[in-house]
Order: sequence, then structure tokens, then C-alpha cells
Amino acid sequence: MLGPGNEEAARAALRAYPGGLQVGGGIDADNARSFLDEGASHVIVTSWVFREGQLDWERLQRLVQTIGKKRLVLDLSCRKRDGQYFVVTDRWQKFTELTITPETLDKLIDSCASFSCTRLMWRVMPRVDLDLVEKLGRWSGIPTTYAGGARSLADLEEVSRIGQGRIDLTIGSALDIFGGTGVRYADAVAFNRKLAGETD
Repeated sequence: MLGPGNEEAARAALRAYPGGLQVGGGIDADNARSFLDEGASHVIVTSWVFREGQLDWERLQRLVQTIGKKRLVLDLSCRKRDGQYFVVTDRWQKFTELTITPETLDKLIDSCASFSCTRLMWRVMPRVDLDLVEKLGRWSGIPTTYAGGARSLADLEEVSRIGQGRIDLTIGSALDIFGGTGVRYADAVAFNRKLAGETD
């Protein structure tokens, strides 16, 4: 939920597909439970667990105590600066002091069910950051979803390979059901079913 005025639409979507959607944007310890009660499988949280550029462990633990780690996705969306990936907050505008490293992920792994990581690339042509995908594949010990720059089925195949089969990929505007021309939804579904060993 980026920006005001869309909470009711989000809640309506959760009610329409109970257990099938995650929700993020403005989630905190006070409202997280209500979104789960509306039907969200998980809530996605970033900005609320940071204060003044630092991860607020008290807030994070309060959230875990409120809803449990099994329903929490930590969003580690990042921008690259000086060769490191820094988590960014507040609609991806503010750099925090938290960098994505093996140590960071190890510390956070006991507080959530999975990680979500959007790689923000401004002033350059969008593309999948395979360096970050490779690192996440090696470093993350829990389910992790990468987003950013996916434009083709080849990107899906490459992320699966580079991420050692441990990284899921979000495809947004390139998907035909969203008006894109790069990836057919049916092809993405077929790829994932094949990867999972499913047969028709």
C-alpha cells in the first residue's frame, strides 16, 4: 500500500482471496493483526522497524510477539552505495545504516518467516541484479523473494539458476496480465510447475 487512500481496497482484496495474499505498506504492531484477520497470509514490514536509520530491535520483537514470526515478512529492499547494499525505508527514499550481509540475515532469521528484497536501480536501465541474487542465494537460510528489473522468462530462469533454486522472483510490469509484453503469465506458471516437479 504505497501512499494513502488504498487501505480499503487492500482489505477487500484480502477478503476476496483469504490466505492467498501478503500485504505491506504502513504495517505496524498496532494494525498487523487486523490485516491477518482480514485474510492476509503474511504482513510485510520495513519502515516501522527502523528509527533514525537503525533497526529497532524492540519494535521488531514487539511485532513478533503480536503476530508470531511465521506470519511476518521482513522487507529488505535496498539500494547500492559504495559497493554495499543498504536497506532503504520510507517508500525507498531513506538509506538506513543496515547493510545486507550474511551477519545481518543470520540475526534476522529468527524474527520472520521470509525476506523480501526489491533492488532499487535509479538512473540506470532496470535489470535483475544477479550479484545480489547470488548473494541472497548463498546467505539466506529462509525463503527469500527478489524483485526488480525482471523483463523476460529468461530472467526467471537465470534467477533460479544463480540463486541456486532458493530465490523466488517477482515479475511486475513485464507480465502480460499487468499490460506488459515481456512475460506471459501462463509461461511463468508453467515454469514454476516444472521447477516444482508438478505435472498436469
